[in-house]
Amino acid sequence: MSTRLAHLMGATALATLCTYTLLPQATALAQTGGLDVSDLPQGAQMLLTAENLIYDNDLNTITAAGGVQIEYAGNSLVADRVVYDRRTSRVVARGRVQIIEEDGNKIFADEIDVTDDFRDGFVNALRIETVDKTYFAAESAERSGGQLTTFNNGVYTACEPCREKPGKPPIWQIKAQKIIWDGESKTVRFEGSRFEFFGMPIAYLPFFEVADPTVKRKSGFLIPGASYQEEMGVGISVPYYFAFSPTYDLTVTGTYYTKQGFLGEAEWRQRFDNGQYSIKIAGIKQQNPEAWDADTVNRSETGRGMVGSKGQFSINPRWTFGWDVLAQTDKNFSRTYGIDGFSDTVQTSQLYLTGLDDRNFFDLRAYHFDIQENVLDTASNARNDKQPWVLPSFDYSYTPDEAVAGGELNFDVNVQNIYRDSLSGNMTSANSGIYERIDGVEGLTSRMTAEAEWKRSFVSSGGLVVTPILQARGDAIYTDYDANTVNGVTSFELNSTAVGSDVRSSYYRYMATAGLEARWPILFSTSSASHVLEPMAQIFLRPDAPYQDRLGIPNEDAQSLVFDATTLFERDKFSGYDRIEGGTRANVGIRYSGSFANGWTTQGLFGQSYHLAGENPYAQTDLVHAGAYSGLETDVSDFVGMIGIASPNGFAFSAGARFDEKTFDIRRTDLKTAATFGQLTTSLQYAYIEAQPLYGFDDDRQEVTGVAKVRFDENWSGFASGTYDVESQTLVKNDYGFSYGDECFIYSMTYSRSKNRDTQEVSQSFGFRISLRTIGDFGTSSGELNTSF
Repeated sequence: MSTRLAHLMGATALATLCTYTLLPQATALAQTGGLDVSDLPQGAQMLLTAENLIYDNDLNTITAAGGVQIEYAGNSLVADRVVYDRRTSRVVARGRVQIIEEDGNKIFADEIDVTDDFRDGFVNALRIETVDKTYFAAESAERSGGQLTTFNNGVYTACEPCREKPGKPPIWQIKAQKIIWDGESKTVRFEGSRFEFFGMPIAYLPFFEVADPTVKRKSGFLIPGASYQEEMGVGISVPYYFAFSPTYDLTVTGTYYTKQGFLGEAEWRQRFDNGQYSIKIAGIKQQNPEAWDADTVNRSETGRGMVGSKGQFSINPRWTFGWDVLAQTDKNFSRTYGIDGFSDTVQTSQLYLTGLDDRNFFDLRAYHFDIQENVLDTASNARNDKQPWVLPSFDYSYTPDEAVAGGELNFDVNVQNIYRDSLSGNMTSANSGIYERIDGVEGLTSRMTAEAEWKRSFVSSGGLVVTPILQARGDAIYTDYDANTVNGVTSFELNSTAVGSDVRSSYYRYMATAGLEARWPILFSTSSASHVLEPMAQIFLRPDAPYQDRLGIPNEDAQSLVFDATTLFERDKFSGYDRIEGGTRANVGIRYSGSFANGWTTQGLFGQSYHLAGENPYAQTDLVHAGAYSGLETDVSDFVGMIGIASPNGFAFSAGARFDEKTFDIRRTDLKTAATFGQLTTSLQYAYIEAQPLYGFDDDRQEVTGVAKVRFDENWSGFASGTYDVESQTLVKNDYGFSYGDECFIYSMTYSRSKNRDTQEVSQSFGFRISLRTIGDFGTSSGELNTSF
């Protein structure tokens, strides 16, 4: 019952004094009836139509009867009869009353009786449908003070009535003895209310209050949440939201855990024209740390807390500045208590500046990795204290818009400055002092790399594509190792054999490459298919990489090396700048792609790499053994191949593998398939990796992962997934869940189970979430039901 409706009804009464057709300006209405129209649209006109217009001088009433229709300032009213009593200044609309307001809200009633300024009134059999599809209904309603509307024996829901069965109860509704809609404070208060689900009452609340459906942001309590974990007990969370302004707000949440006490959280958010930021704080004084396992971080801490902030701002369309930082009293607080936005096992704190313009890229950032784990730093398997500070990392790439000597020229610059408090590595035996792998050095390392690459493609009349490639690179490396690193490097052993070391404070190295690539795509076509075969070969001539047989240069960013079909034709197959490829190498393979009239497509690649001259960099060890088991450490590499098939009806299959160059035994493979059968979508993945003792994997690894999702109907769906370790015959993880969702209600339930391959320890978690449109969300955080069996 808005102010616009009040003006519409008041104007309706005065309109009956005049004519069936258009009236003059709204200001003229004020002169005839005394209605306050100061906030009516200037120049608004009203159209009234009715079968009869009746003047009763004895009763001093004016009546419009029979198919009354009124249009005014975008609002409309339809009724069987409209009566204006000039003595009481009241307007009464009776019989199938329907009002559609300018903003789209719809009001239905048997009778509306209001004063002509619509400050006070009474309505029988009222039903309101708002523009955002929320619904009010009541036996009667009263309006007072121009702002307060009280619904007697009212019903509220955000679920649209069933078209086939209008009398069917909605999925959820709130019935109350009184529903009080305050137009000034923009709140809806329910008194003596009960919540019904599919027509069945499931909860009773003496009173509660929510924001007006038209309000998007309003201060007040949000829907509570629940959680459970064995060491913390049951947790009940009550959030309160402060809507200070359209651009900034604050959410304060109090959570009480039956075993650990009160956890307080607060999050401040602010938005600007060019970006936004948030600040979150949280803290707890644990009442019962002994509930956690012995020799863990959670047990050793009492007062725990965190401060975190995230932000991103666009300086201009090309430049972006941002941050994501976390500081906490111990390394596992945010993960233990599930602080939203900061609970990942690996939390990356960073400060960055990026720029992107066409094909040119700039990225400057400083960051630090926090491993949130429950292991004390004094334990041998602790990882957090071995994580580096990167201050800074810098990447710049520039490609001129104009061709250079008819080809494409690209410049790349990378700067990396890393500091680590503790050495990260594996010893040949406990406390032996002899390392067989050093993942990260203790101390400071810095490197600056600059490289340029030029390439140009020439196409012959027969379709042969020849591309010469020239590349030059230079590195300046500075090290300031701690004594632990110096001792670890000089005592480094590989298979009980000492490896040469060269520890110094500075290194300079260069690399120049001349390459040639040739490929010849050949097209074969039939009436129902087309096929493209593309033989391809590359050769790169380079000197040997400096210091590649020494251990002084650390390897921080090139530790991961996977040789497969996707990297066969890479000029440098190392994954980062710390290692460079030297010597002369050739890559040879053949590509295939096919498309068929029925919509099926296929693709494939098979090839091999050959080290022709110089020292093979993949056979030279470093502190992390990059290159070992890669399939490139021999002069003739393993074979690599892949094949993919896809259909128009949702079926897809891909397979990639690496085969021994002599025996053709499989050393590594990855199989993936996905299919859609009606409402069922499935995927299956199998991975196999041969044993890699130098990496700590003494046995082969085989794993199968399956996922299935099914939509039972328009609203119901379910999913299941599982991961099975073939070698240990262990179902290491499985998840199940289902959900229901429609325009007003969402419900989901999940169950997860995981099992440790080695200890066979089992953990389980359960969670559910209920979302009621316009009311809020309620649910549990996934918590452990059992820590071990």
